[in-house]
Amino acid sequence: MNQTVVFPDAREVAVEDRDRPEPSADEVLIETDTSLISAGTECTVLSGDFPEGSFWDDYAEFPFDPGYANVGTIAEVGDDATTGATGEELEVGTRVATWTPHAEYVTAAAGDCVVVPDDVDDEQASLFAIAQIVMNGVRRGRVDWGETVVVYGLGILGQLAVRFARLAGADVVVGVDLADQRLEYLPDAPEVVGVNPTEEDPAEAVERATGGDLADVCFEVTGNPDVIPQEFDVLREQARLVLLSSPHGKTTLDFHDHVNAPSHEIIGAHQLSHAPVATPRDPWTKPAHAELFFSYLEQGRLSVADLFSHVEDAADAPAVYDSLLGDRSDAMAVRLEW
Repeated sequence: MNQTVVFPDAREVAVEDRDRPEPSADEVLIETDTSLISAGTECTVLSGDFPEGSFWDDYAEFPFDPGYANVGTIAEVGDDATTGATGEELEVGTRVATWTPHAEYVTAAAGDCVVVPDDVDDEQASLFAIAQIVMNGVRRGRVDWGETVVVYGLGILGQLAVRFARLAGADVVVGVDLADQRLEYLPDAPEVVGVNPTEEDPAEAVERATGGDLADVCFEVTGNPDVIPQEFDVLREQARLVLLSSPHGKTTLDFHDHVNAPSHEIIGAHQLSHAPVATPRDPWTKPAHAELFFSYLEQGRLSVADLFSHVEDAADAPAVYDSLLGDRSDAMAVRLEW
């Protein structure tokens, strides 16, 4: 049998016994070791709270199989499924990361499998999909040496945005969140500043951290459409606002005052904007970003071990999601074990 997490309808979660899938010739069968819950995406779907006719309305078709960050071990290999996403050999026993749902067994095309290095454990590897999303956003935001970056929203995407912005050369990174618990997850470094906007104006905090300057780039990671107009306040003229979240609703914006007059640039950064194939102009596909993420972990240039707030048995998934639908300000990376 195959234990599988499913949303039968809005605000309903079940773990169903399904038949174990059979891989086709170009696929592998994977026995899941761990899978990461993407709380923002999955709880938006589960809530059923999104505008009719929106992207979310089209995407969230119930029953819905949640999850897209799976780390597991290959149990079967199709006749033509011998090579992974970046040319690695695939065989029974190979540990791989795939964009597949929360289930005990999943199938994936060989070309979508990224081999997990031996030096990267399952917990670290489970963040690969979130890392791909954030790395693509940081790259699209063109973060450069010496710049000041503000990250609005310090869930797991925002926490990784802070860390990757630093790796990309940002001189000062300011993280903004209403929850003090999330501010505590920020790296303990003099160039990283945490701000609770109920206690300090974020624009003033940026000026204080930089000696009077505003930010070059702001990453929107709250998912709250009502917050977006305020995020322009932290930007200098001709700066960039990067939508790393997937806001669920409409934003009212004065395009003259917020965009045209200061000549700001608004940049979409959905994971689907990844290059579908590597080219000399843009080699950064999703597999390439996953490999780079694993490389940073192996080199010790990136640490994520302190970002996991919940590790739960997959059988307890209904209770986990019920908790996340409530107040998830104390939740960071949430991982299911199989």
